[in-house]
Amino acid sequence: MTQLDVRPRGADTVSGVAGTADPDGGVRGKGLGKGSVGLLGSAVIGISTVAPVYCLTSTLGSTAGEVGVQMPAVFLAGFLPMLLVAFAYRELNKAMPDCGTSFTWTVKAFGPRVGWMCGWGLVIATIIVLSNLAGVATSYFWLLAGEITGDPGIAALDDDKLVHIATCLSLIAVATAISYRGMTATKGIQYTLVGLQLVVLAVFVAMALQKASAGTFDTGLDFSWQWMNPFAVESMASFTAGLSLSIFMYWGWDACLATNEETTGSAKTPGRASLIAMVVLVGSYLATGIVAQMAVGSGDKGLGLGNPETSGNVFAALAGPVMGPGLGVLLFIAVLASATASLQTTFIPVARTVLAMATYEALPPAYAKVHPRFKTPGRATVMAGAATGTFYTVMTLISENVLTDTIFALGLMICFYYSLTAFACAWYFRGELRRSTRDLLFKGVFPVAGGLLLATVFCKTLIDMWNPSYGSGSTVLGVGSVFVIGVGLLLLGLIVMLVTERRSPAFFRGRVLTKATPSLVVND
Repeated sequence: MTQLDVRPRGADTVSGVAGTADPDGGVRGKGLGKGSVGLLGSAVIGISTVAPVYCLTSTLGSTAGEVGVQMPAVFLAGFLPMLLVAFAYRELNKAMPDCGTSFTWTVKAFGPRVGWMCGWGLVIATIIVLSNLAGVATSYFWLLAGEITGDPGIAALDDDKLVHIATCLSLIAVATAISYRGMTATKGIQYTLVGLQLVVLAVFVAMALQKASAGTFDTGLDFSWQWMNPFAVESMASFTAGLSLSIFMYWGWDACLATNEETTGSAKTPGRASLIAMVVLVGSYLATGIVAQMAVGSGDKGLGLGNPETSGNVFAALAGPVMGPGLGVLLFIAVLASATASLQTTFIPVARTVLAMATYEALPPAYAKVHPRFKTPGRATVMAGAATGTFYTVMTLISENVLTDTIFALGLMICFYYSLTAFACAWYFRGELRRSTRDLLFKGVFPVAGGLLLATVFCKTLIDMWNPSYGSGSTVLGVGSVFVIGVGLLLLGLIVMLVTERRSPAFFRGRVLTKATPSLVVND
């Protein structure tokens, strides 16, 4: 077995050993808990990270406000590039199942600097999402407490900034602790939380359909196949805005791939799990969107989904009218469970990406350590939790507008690293594309198509962000603050990369991770 010396200068905690084949077709990893997740567990983690109920309550109304009754069509349009990129992830994972996923694959395809920036995009996007999830979970915690006790004063505690921040930090600490203890603890909790939110969502769909059939609400609409036509959207700007929201609703399924070194059948299971998660998500979104539109319509009056007074939290407005005061509480519980579950599983990809980057000397070696008992990237997980808590606290204290605009900038990061990964697939396998029709389609045509679609959304969003009206309406020297935040975070990544390059030149000179480099093992 070939030995690789990859000891960082001044450290003796990391050593590399060529990846060796496992009986199930995988490779040796970095010290993570091998075989702790199966197909079902991996799919559940993917669904949980996306947080379907949370995504629906926060973007269903916003999407309807942008594209009207074409909202289901936009959900399908957002699903297409994600499905095409999922094929790229599947093929790359088959060839090199590595918990660094996008980072590792783009380094092998395009070199260390492009790969490092791709990893940065994933990490910073995840930190933003974690902070947002924690904030939503906090708000629903106090909202649910107020509903259960019947005391508006308890629900109003969420408006107290210090109480809100303290609760938020507590939830982040709990989620960090669970993720720290490993995949076994993670998946056990996730089965319950994901099952709960999907069951409650099914009940909501059934009851909303009943209300639509009975014509309970004056704003309800009769179903039309025209709703499935994306070309019926009134303007390209509206379509792009709706598509950006739709893409956000699918983001996170790649958590299935981040657990590849801990999954049974690491070369094939994560890819299959991601496709299962995608199918469940698109089915849930379409069913909920269509039925909700039939029940209350997509207008901007009353219970209409596009009403700006309720579009940011649709289920809070529809829970009572659709499900009644008794069952309506279940919808609040489902949103809280969705945000909480996603908060916990979203630590998985960021911690494992940081672990891989540290293992390959792209980050300080301290983050390459795996906990000897729990078999998790302990330091990387704690770092992610601390960064999330700090980020949310600072942004909340500075300005609610800044926090809102940071979330709007998230779409830029998502399109950035997903499109790079898709292009990396086609380039990495470029010598195999003529072998068969299957290779041409799944390793070349589909990934490139998905990458181009997301790159187009990236560029269009970048242009739209320049306008101060995008997001909260805040400006910096006449430029939209969303643009400043989005581009600023990417530029910050470049600065951090240059500093890291001076401290760890071997990685950036292509001496540690190349196309021929097998997976490494961390020896604690």
